[in-house]
Amino acid sequence: MKKVLYFSTTWCGPCKAFKPVVQQVAQETGIQVNYIDAETDPTLAKMYSVTSVPTIVIADQMGSALYRHTGPMPKGQLLQLLNTIG
Repeated sequence: MKKVLYFSTTWCGPCKAFKPVVQQVAQETGIQVNYIDAETDPTLAKMYSVTSVPTIVIADQMGSALYRHTGPMPKGQLLQLLNTIG
């Protein structure tokens, strides 16, 4: 099973706009998303080389990144991504 990590910050405007899309897609698909504040968990952000937010990382069971996308995306694109990789 893949892990979906959503990196954001509390002050990021695009993060605030994209988070409801991520939440809706997670609810519709049943895919669990781990929401991570890149400022309060800098170690995890560094581990996945997150330098901009919002960033979605899809990782395998061992935690290795399989896919990364920085910036918001339309709901349809996110659904397609999770269905393809997930």
